[in-house]
Amino acid sequence: MAADSRFFEEMEARIPRGKVRTRFAPSPTGYMHVGNLRTALYTWLIARHAGGTFILRIEDTDQGRLVEGATDVIYRTMAQCGLTHDEGPDVGGPVGPYIQSERWKLYGKYAHLLVEKGAAYYCFCEKTESEEDAGDFGRADDPCRDLPLEEAQTWVDLGRPFVIRQRIPREGSTTFHDVSFGDITVENKTLDDQVLLKRDGMPTYNFANVVDDHLMGITHVVRGSEYLSSAPKYNLLYEAFGWEIPTYVHCSPVMRDQHNKMSKRHGDPSYEDLIAQGYLTPAVLNYVALLGWAPKGDLSEQEIFSLEELVDAFDIGGISRSPAIFDMEKLTYFNAQYLRAMSPEDFARTAEPYIRQGVKNPAIDAAAVAALLQARCEKLTDIPEKVDFFDQLPDYDPALFTNKKSKTDPEVSRRMLEAAVPALEALPDWTREAVHDCLISLAESLGVKNATLMWPVRIAAAGRQVTPGGAVEICHILGRDEALRRLKAGLERLRV
Repeated sequence: MAADSRFFEEMEARIPRGKVRTRFAPSPTGYMHVGNLRTALYTWLIARHAGGTFILRIEDTDQGRLVEGATDVIYRTMAQCGLTHDEGPDVGGPVGPYIQSERWKLYGKYAHLLVEKGAAYYCFCEKTESEEDAGDFGRADDPCRDLPLEEAQTWVDLGRPFVIRQRIPREGSTTFHDVSFGDITVENKTLDDQVLLKRDGMPTYNFANVVDDHLMGITHVVRGSEYLSSAPKYNLLYEAFGWEIPTYVHCSPVMRDQHNKMSKRHGDPSYEDLIAQGYLTPAVLNYVALLGWAPKGDLSEQEIFSLEELVDAFDIGGISRSPAIFDMEKLTYFNAQYLRAMSPEDFARTAEPYIRQGVKNPAIDAAAVAALLQARCEKLTDIPEKVDFFDQLPDYDPALFTNKKSKTDPEVSRRMLEAAVPALEALPDWTREAVHDCLISLAESLGVKNATLMWPVRIAAAGRQVTPGGAVEICHILGRDEALRRLKAGLERLRV
């Protein structure tokens, strides 16, 4: 017993104290869904706002649900989002290891300690593994709860298989406090004697996270509101060990509509899906931050926040208890704001891979195309279909030459192109300014409004009713030979 006492004392001595410490503790069971990303972001913001420590812990005790490569997804997503961790499996720290399966031996020590304290008991009943995980059983019918410890210990020493269950008081109530939901009191008789340690010696999630949170010095626990029902049992564990209870921050779910949570099964996007759909990481983070949190005071009307601004503004008092609905249109609005706010150079660099999906011709200047797109683009994946006409003129309907607002029809457009082709052919230099001045001057000499000339020139050059950029920009980017070839082809269409 003395050795055990030293072990527990040494574990306590390792715990960092005196500053805010938070953890993001995902299970490597698949993709990073939006709710997980929000939990990671809030947890990171709490630590950074307080000048504290942010920990990444991998909770892999449920070995049956592990997905190969899922841990890499976690690391990659956190890195792409700039949610850097101070301690974790890859960077180490004073309270490692930071992967639960590498800590499994210590959970048994703490579970047996609870048995000695009378807050848990050995259960030898035959139950399925799923029952062990969930703690589903009729507590009143469990004969092991009332076994004398000496008798139960004899069975353990004889090698009889067992689990360790939490001994919930039969009487009274347990009250816990949550930042968003306030004080919640639960009658103890409504709680079950959950399994803490399974037959194979592995802990259940509900036990391992309490032990790890304490031993890692976690001061603020951020998790989904689905764990509110487990919080009383967590409190009872903390109290049984004589440990300080952390600040609970339970976040209400992210919904896809008024009645349904977001779910991959229903086609709702993960973080990686959103990036693949052309959304920028900063826009996703900004929008996700506002799914269940609102800034206060002078910032209450602000929507656009950089990650650094979120660190300054984030206050856990702004977390709502109401579910948040994920609105793709709203995210698209945020994304468009971020695209427009980028420097032209950054946007061109970001957009070029998408431009090249639609424009394979290396003679087309991708940066010049990007300049047309920045003010007109909402998602990066919109780009290829917006610009593919630069590569190849589509087979368009001559009816596009008719536009009431520009006062054009096939006859007017024919006359405009008949005048534009020789005027453009005569240009000594094919610069944007030269093309612009030529067409503006031509419209004036023809006695028509600029739009009456520009509309048919743009339609002939692009073959599209809607284009990023006008006639001048498109002709300039196409280059003299290709622009004139297209204008002459348009003219032939109109002469038929």
